[in-house]
Amino acid sequence: MIKRLKQQLSSSPYLLVLSLFLPLIGFFIYANFYSSRFFIALILSLVVEIGYLVFGYMHLTSRQSALSLEKQDYRERLNLLEAEIQRERQTNEALRQKIASYLQLKELTERLGLSFSLTETAATFCRGIHAVYGGQNNTVILYLFRPRTRELSLTVSFCENNPVLLKVRNGDFYDRWVVKNTKPLLVEDTKNDFRFDADKISAGDGRMVRSLISAPLLVGEKSIGIVRMDRANEHHFTTDDLRFLTTIAGPGAVALENVQLYERVQELAVRDSLTGLFLRRYLMDRLSDEISGHFRRQGAFSFLMIDLDHFKKYNDRFGHTAGDIVLRTVGAMLAEMFRNPADVVCRYGGEEFAVLLPDCPKEKGLDLAQQFRKDIEAQTIVLRREKTRITVSVGVAGFPGDAHGRDELIQKADAALYKAKSNGRNQVVGV
Repeated sequence: MIKRLKQQLSSSPYLLVLSLFLPLIGFFIYANFYSSRFFIALILSLVVEIGYLVFGYMHLTSRQSALSLEKQDYRERLNLLEAEIQRERQTNEALRQKIASYLQLKELTERLGLSFSLTETAATFCRGIHAVYGGQNNTVILYLFRPRTRELSLTVSFCENNPVLLKVRNGDFYDRWVVKNTKPLLVEDTKNDFRFDADKISAGDGRMVRSLISAPLLVGEKSIGIVRMDRANEHHFTTDDLRFLTTIAGPGAVALENVQLYERVQELAVRDSLTGLFLRRYLMDRLSDEISGHFRRQGAFSFLMIDLDHFKKYNDRFGHTAGDIVLRTVGAMLAEMFRNPADVVCRYGGEEFAVLLPDCPKEKGLDLAQQFRKDIEAQTIVLRREKTRITVSVGVAGFPGDAHGRDELIQKADAALYKAKSNGRNQVVGV
């Protein structure tokens, strides 16, 4: 009981002061009424008590300061722990986003491997990039090199899953910088980048571009193009964005290179190496398809057989190399004349050519054949520094008016061609 009372007295400053001053009050009353000498003892007691109170106050102040410092220390530790927890959360979120991005990259790589068309592969690649970055206002652009000229050629461009019409189809200053240096490019603000003069650079297509990232498409040491993503506001892309785009560009370049090689092999299997036109077997397949499709669409088409007049004389006079020049010239003019995507122009054999014109009535086919004959007749060909001209004879047949099957259609067109040659050449004859 006494111990508990002492603890209460020591824990309460008021009780402590009361416990000290009550005896002093008693001593003061006793000294005042009974013994004046007791004042000396009373004064000494007061001095002792005042000293004790001063010591207690100083101890209490020191203790309070120590507690305040300890409280601040604990608060700093708490702030450090909260900051560390926040950093851990940010690190975990960044790691989660990276894992999600790499999973998307894995899925994109798998989808690229399933495509055998350059158009489909390019679209899948760019849409995959757009999905990984998730920016609705990001414009994704893919340029590939033309095989012969090695110039950039626009392949895919879209924003928010809609095609973007670009007037500059061979790249701008930034794209040429990536091609020249074969390095990725990050431009945080196109108006404040020390590497480029903003006053001399214009997008050329009316788009506002303030920030962009771009990476070359490399297969080993060979560059096949570039992939770029830009945006209308500045400071949108970071070095992490550029690093990940460079990572995506690796498998994308391999997939695009593979599908280009595949299409090239497929093209070599159906195209003539000299003229670049389709071969006869491809024409036969397309003729069969058109005849089968006629019964579904009830449409008419024309078939042209073309032969170079007196071609043997060119070979005898100028040599076979000159003959090849003539064949290439005629092939190029045929491809230019009949450039509708559905038209099929082929080298039928030797100096003979054939043209399939879907959805083209025979009357229109005759007009086109006549126009081509005139163009050839007006064309000047230089063989061994000598200017010469060449003419063609053309036979035209229509389906279904002139034939009921593929072989019959070819025979009818060939018969019309023979008639044109028999009548003096350099003319068009219809069945």
